[in-house]
Amino acid sequence: MLIINKDQILETTRKFKNVKTIFFDYDGTIHDSLEIYVPAFNKAYEFLVQENKARPKEWTSDEISYWLGFNPVDMWNKFMPELSDEMKNQCSNIIGEQMKLFIEQGNAVLYNGAIDTLEYLKNKEYHLIFISNCKIYYKETHNSLFHLDQYFETLVCSDEYDFIPKYEILNKIKHNYPEEMVIVGDRFQDMEAGKKNHIYTIGCNYGYALEGELDTADYRINNIKELKKIL
Repeated sequence: MLIINKDQILETTRKFKNVKTIFFDYDGTIHDSLEIYVPAFNKAYEFLVQENKARPKEWTSDEISYWLGFNPVDMWNKFMPELSDEMKNQCSNIIGEQMKLFIEQGNAVLYNGAIDTLEYLKNKEYHLIFISNCKIYYKETHNSLFHLDQYFETLVCSDEYDFIPKYEILNKIKHNYPEEMVIVGDRFQDMEAGKKNHIYTIGCNYGYALEGELDTADYRINNIKELKKIL
């Protein structure tokens, strides 16, 4: 766990004092995704085994969590590139259907303090933007469950942009919001999006990053509630 002292907090507060727009990743930043992603992933893999496209294997949560943060197209292209596009789409749809079911059953879980933090930032008059490598149904289903549009003025997902990289999506939309800006996220895609768009980055140690993914972050937090200390 990264230890932050008071001097670092003061220095970071000064650095971010002119920030007006905050882009938020969702899975691993606001939403504790493994609760619904692990069983959905396993369901898709069971299908592949039944179709003789994969060998039986018990995946650990750590192995499965690696794929959180990838958009569905990149995930399947990297995970099992040898599959046909039709099979990749079938597996992606299985994961989507399962997660949608789990969300509708109320099994999705946000990190402790996530809603309070969003409410705090909104009351401070920051422009809050949801930006996630997810499908449209996923964004809409989570919005229905957690009323995300009460806090975010815009909800953006990669499905709406043909699953281009997050840094390209951010480049297309950032001009709609006031500077200065920061992006908050737990994966290398979020750090890349910030660096390539010349905006600040905050890395979430509590998410699903592998070692080294957040090394370039301007600041790192161990709990989403820590944003209240620096913004």
